[in-house]
Order: sequence, then C-alpha cells, then structure tokens
Amino acid sequence: MSPYKTVETEEKSSDIVWHQASVSHIERVESNGHRPAVLWFTGLSGSGKSTLANAVDKMLHDIGCKTYLLDGDNVRHGLNGDLGFSDQDRIENIRRIGEVSKLFVDAGQLVSTAFISPFQADRELVRNQLKAGEFVEIFIDTPISICELRDPKGLYKKARAGEIKNFTGIDSAYELPVSAEIHIKTAEQSVEACAKQVIDYLKSYGYLKAVSS
Repeated sequence: MSPYKTVETEEKSSDIVWHQASVSHIERVESNGHRPAVLWFTGLSGSGKSTLANAVDKMLHDIGCKTYLLDGDNVRHGLNGDLGFSDQDRIENIRRIGEVSKLFVDAGQLVSTAFISPFQADRELVRNQLKAGEFVEIFIDTPISICELRDPKGLYKKARAGEIKNFTGIDSAYELPVSAEIHIKTAEQSVEACAKQVIDYLKSYGYLKAVSS
C-alpha cells in the first residue's frame, strides 16, 4: 500500500474560503528588496545540511535579506512533534514544511530548509506547489562513510547497533536528487566555500536584486 495519502475534495469544508490579504505578495517582495525562494537543503544525516544552511542564512542576513531558517530537528520539537520516522510520517513531515515554506515565500522572504527529505516525490511536490524559480534544491552530496565518521549525534552508531529503525542510509532509502540547482560536496570544501557557492548562485540568477512591478 502506498504511503501517500490522496486528499479528497470532500474532506475540506465548504465553509473554508481563501481570505485575500490587503498587502499583496509583490508589495512584500518589493519591500524586502530581493526575490523570494525556498532554499531546500537535502542530504544524509551528518552531511552538513544544518551547518551550511545556517552559514548561508547568516550571509544573507548580513547583506540585508529577509530570511528564516527551518531546521529538521527544531521543527520536530513543535509543529511536527507528533510525527515519527516511518515513511508515512516522513512524507507528512515534508508536506507540512512545504506548506510553511510557501508562507515565507508569500511574505517575500528567502527561507532555508535543512531536512533529509529522502524521497524525490516529496521534494518535487514542494517544488510543484511553487512558481518557477521559487524552489532551489541544494543537494549536500556527502558520502555516507564521511557522514558516519562525523556522526555528530551518534545516530549512525545507534542505527548500526539496531537501536534506531528506519534510519536513512542504513535501513531506509535516500533517493538522490536528479535535477538539483546546486550540487555541493562538503567533504571537499570548507563551510565558507560551500556557503559562497550558494550565494554565488543566488547572485547569478538575480535572487538578490529587487523585483520591479
């Protein structure tokens, strides 16, 4: 049975109507002075997603961009605190993050998300809910051998010992991105160099320039 749930139209109440805000999306974008997007950092545990997302967020903040960072562990303390690590829960975890990310994009911000997000279909679902150019997939390509050596939380050791089930890269799959906008190898570069790679991409594709109406 597929872990994906099909949401039927009748599940939604006819009393729920979209409320049009007085301040438009383009007005928020113009006020911020740069283009909005989701910077979607994906990779194995220990690959460097959170470290790099933090570095990029700091660089963007320092040059005056309106930003926010959604980190996998932090979100599971609150919004997604009711979810486990089964395939179904992982899918719901990313679905919720996708919806929250859309709100930040609507606010005209650059939002970084640091989640393993192991399934290609989940990442594409978020991409397809946004306009062209509003989803920037950043593949943190770090060999699992390096991730295990780092193992900052001791999770690989526990997974190898059978103490953690459904651990990505051990007994749960990680589906490699097929068309990531940015491909980063953290084992070969410093954090600063990796972060600069992201900033250079954003500069090259006009994200850091104001949008004219």
